[in-house]
Amino acid sequence: MNTAVRLISQVKDALGHLNPSEVREDARKPFTIQLFASSNDGFLQMEDWLVPPDQADSRREEAFLMVRRGSDYANGTVIRICEQGLSRGPDDFVFIRQHPNQLVTEVLERHADLRLTLARWLAPFREPVVQGIIRDISKENALFAIATSIPSIVPVLSIPWAVGEFASDTAFLTGNQIRMAFMLAAASDRTIGYRQQKGEIASMFAGAFGWRAIARELVGKIPFGGGVIPKAAVAYAGTYVVGASLERLYRVGYGYSASERKEVYASALEKGKQVASTIARGFSQKKG
Repeated sequence: MNTAVRLISQVKDALGHLNPSEVREDARKPFTIQLFASSNDGFLQMEDWLVPPDQADSRREEAFLMVRRGSDYANGTVIRICEQGLSRGPDDFVFIRQHPNQLVTEVLERHADLRLTLARWLAPFREPVVQGIIRDISKENALFAIATSIPSIVPVLSIPWAVGEFASDTAFLTGNQIRMAFMLAAASDRTIGYRQQKGEIASMFAGAFGWRAIARELVGKIPFGGGVIPKAAVAYAGTYVVGASLERLYRVGYGYSASERKEVYASALEKGKQVASTIARGFSQKKG
C-alpha cells in the first residue's frame, strides 16, 4: 500500500470516532434568554444587540422565539439578563451598555455546553465562540504532537474523541481539524456533515500531506525538548490556518488566498512555539 493510500485509510479510521450528528445536537440545544429592563428603550437596546436589525427578517423572527421579555416563557436552559441598575437574583447576568461583551464572557463561562447553539443564533456570541474553537483545537493538536513524541506521557491525553491507537500524527491532526470544521459550521449557522462539507474536508485531506512533509524530519521518538517544540508548533499553525480560513469561508463565502495563508501561518507558527513550549514545560514538571 503506497503512502497516500495508507494515510487516507488512517484518517478514515480516525473519522470513525467522529459523529457530526453529535455536533448538530449541541447546536440545537434549547435555551431561552429572558430580558428584564425598566423601559421599552432598555428592552430594545438589549434585543438589537443580541439580534441585530440587519439580520434577515425570518432569522430574526426565529431568534425572538428564544429571546423574550420577562419570565412568562421558558424552554430549555434559561438565561436571565437584567439591565444595569435593576434588582437581580444571584444567577442573573447584567447587561452593561458600555461593556456588553463582558456579559458574553460570563455567559459562556457558566454555560459552556451551550456555546454552539448560542453562537448559531445570537450575533454577539459567534466571534468569541468561533475564535475559542480555533484556539482550542490548535492547542489540542500541538498537545498531541508533543505527546506522541514522548511515549511516557501518551496516557495523560484526555482529548474527547481520541479513542484507541492512531497510526500516525497526521491521521489524528486531520481528523481533529475535521471535527473543528463541524463545530465552526455549527457555530456559524451552516450545514454540518461529511457530505455537506465535502469541499472543506477534501482540502484538509490535501493539507494533511503538507503537514506530513513539513514534520517528516521531526516525527519519531526524539529527545525531550529537541524537535518536539517545532513539531508541535507546526501542528498548531497548520490547524490554526485551517480554522481561520474556514471562519472566513463561513462568514463571507470565501477563504484565504495563498498569500494570506502564508501570512497567517507565519504568525500562527510563532504563537504555536509559545504554546508548545508551555505544554512541554508542563509535561517536564510532571515528569520531575
